[in-house]
Amino acid sequence: MKGAHAASVGDPTGDRPAAALAAEYNYGYTLGMKTAISIPDGVFKAAERLARRLKISRSELYATAVASFLERHAEKEITGALNEVYASEPSAVDPVLSSLQAASLPREDW
Repeated sequence: MKGAHAASVGDPTGDRPAAALAAEYNYGYTLGMKTAISIPDGVFKAAERLARRLKISRSELYATAVASFLERHAEKEITGALNEVYASEPSAVDPVLSSLQAASLPREDW
């Protein structure tokens, strides 16, 4: 360790203070579940490039991607549930309500 720098905290050169490294590291991605996955080489390489370009960790990239995927599928589940409700309930406008709505519109000459 050089001065107030800690090489053991992820900075092999010891050029950055340990507090700076700790402040920028997102511990939320290391305290959770760790897993191993298999993905095609091309996807992995593209993900590596994107993580570098965005200046985020690989873990953060994958966690963000999975969260986004789950959110999109949750929206589809909600839509599916609503479709089931509307499929079993009549969707026609009540005739009385329709008449009242039509009567509330001002008459216009075309």
